[in-house]
Amino acid sequence: MIKTAKLIFDGKTFELPIVTGTEGEQAIDISNLRQETGLITLDPGYVNTGSCKSSITFLDGEKGILRYRGIPVEQLAEQSTFVETAYLLINGELPVKNELDRFSAIFNEHSLVHEDMRHFFENFPREAHPMCILSSMVTALRAFYPEIPERSEKEEINITFARLLSKLRTLAAMSYRISRGHNVIYPSHRLSYCANFLNMMFDSPVKPYVIDDDIVRGLNVFWILHADHEQNSSTAAVRLVGSSRVNLYAAISAGLSALWGTLHGGANQAVAEMLQEIQ
Repeated sequence: MIKTAKLIFDGKTFELPIVTGTEGEQAIDISNLRQETGLITLDPGYVNTGSCKSSITFLDGEKGILRYRGIPVEQLAEQSTFVETAYLLINGELPVKNELDRFSAIFNEHSLVHEDMRHFFENFPREAHPMCILSSMVTALRAFYPEIPERSEKEEINITFARLLSKLRTLAAMSYRISRGHNVIYPSHRLSYCANFLNMMFDSPVKPYVIDDDIVRGLNVFWILHADHEQNSSTAAVRLVGSSRVNLYAAISAGLSALWGTLHGGANQAVAEMLQEIQ
């Protein structure tokens, strides 16, 4: 028997379906509310609105619960890497060895960005915020690289997202270094995803960066914890912009711009600055 919620309006009773989520949570489906009643709903700030059905992530911040595809994030943080977790989020299951090897190979193949993009970087003011540079450069990717086809096989989807994740890592490191007035360090096929990022961020011609396995592991855990947070501000921005069928890179850039805000990614920046000040 289908569960429903009853709404009485203008002397008439309307039945709205109850939808059950992957973790047993329940919601009232109001998708036909306007068609049946002429009413819309008001929810300032989207504090109580679910915009889609998804089995990717379950988050309950008050209870400290975060699960990706049903797997507790604690398990992934202890036993997985960020690249494995990215594969899990994209494909719905953890990769076996040959799948992980192929996925990692795609990351290496697509880690470089077109050399012409470097000219864009060099013309940003030195004091420009790295998020300003990064969101602009992600939009510019559309001029250099194709986006995901509407009808795609699993391999094409993996290539598209691996390309984006790999180039985002390179662009983020370049954005930081140029904002500091430093030369650009290119990715190395000999290093893992996280180790590559650290090397691109901090290597120097006068003081080579020494890879510390503990720091690499810590960055893996940090990125796993931040890999997906359900319908947060950035996710909502990407879905809203993407709903108008813009190209993939423009939608991702919108999410980055949302992440820049003081109540989202900017909060992490404030914590990092506070810790530096305490030290």
